[in-house]
Amino acid sequence: MVEQLAGLDLDKLSTWLDAHSPGLVGGALEARLIAGGKSNLTYAVTDGHRNLVVRRPPLGHVLATAHDMAREFRAMTALAPTSVRVPTTYALCEDLTVLGAPFYVMDLVPGTAYNSAKQLERLGPERVSDLCDKVVSTLARLHAIDPHEVGLGDFGRPDGFVERQVRRWKKQLEQSRSREIPGIDELGAYLETHLPTHSTTSIVHGDYRMDNLLFDDSDTMTAVLDWEMSTLGDPLTDVALMLVYHHMAHKVGAANVTDAPLATGYWTPQQTLNAYGAASGLDLDHMGFYLGLAYFKLAVILEGIYLRHQQGKTFGEGFAGVGDRVLPLVAEGLAATRE
Repeated sequence: MVEQLAGLDLDKLSTWLDAHSPGLVGGALEARLIAGGKSNLTYAVTDGHRNLVVRRPPLGHVLATAHDMAREFRAMTALAPTSVRVPTTYALCEDLTVLGAPFYVMDLVPGTAYNSAKQLERLGPERVSDLCDKVVSTLARLHAIDPHEVGLGDFGRPDGFVERQVRRWKKQLEQSRSREIPGIDELGAYLETHLPTHSTTSIVHGDYRMDNLLFDDSDTMTAVLDWEMSTLGDPLTDVALMLVYHHMAHKVGAANVTDAPLATGYWTPQQTLNAYGAASGLDLDHMGFYLGLAYFKLAVILEGIYLRHQQGKTFGEGFAGVGDRVLPLVAEGLAATRE
């Protein structure tokens, strides 16, 4: 008898796939939880011949508008014919009687998600630099895509995007509050009163960093993953978040999500900005606000994970000390807005 994983009923999944994607799989299914990530649950599923991925929201406390399976599915399906490589998508299920939450099914794309400096050090500085180039150029290509040409013209409301982002993350902070977080309200208030007056519109990934991309052994980028926060909005929010992950690795210590930027050959923030600016042609002179917003967003996300963990609703490893990571993010966000 195949062991069932929390959040994934393989018998119900198999029955649903037979009805909605006939011929996609055949025979008994086996699954494993894919390591990494403290947000959506990601399972590798196989019938022994075809390898698939099933994505669903986390168990327990889930913030409104977060963990949007339909959004991820739509974004990747629309981007499939573009130069931004994404997994092939097969089916979206919004019937809660199947797995207890919405989910979608896509191909399991081969490749490595470089999350750590240890992984990258094995490649050598030249290859690491080349990967950074591909990360930045891929982001610039994404931002250059006309949303209307790929059927995403109504994927978001670009007018007032940044203002709504501030409002959204403040609201989700309130939904995740379980303790005092010094400085976080000050940071939120700053963002409300220093909104940029001009912005550009593009398809925004929403959580862009190196380990949300897959690379094969020849360093070819095989897929961009984790589109749950994608929308139409200001591309500088993606750039700022990428820089914040870099800053976190160097300055925040235990608060880092990835320490990949510590690898020899990894681009500095200025190299990243220079390359992105050259590829996109956008004005990058006023990044303080965007950095503050990125720190605020990550702090709120981690506070939500902390609450779920306190409630015993997280699944997998790597949650110990997640609450300790919030305060350094708030401090860095305040510092960024004062520079």
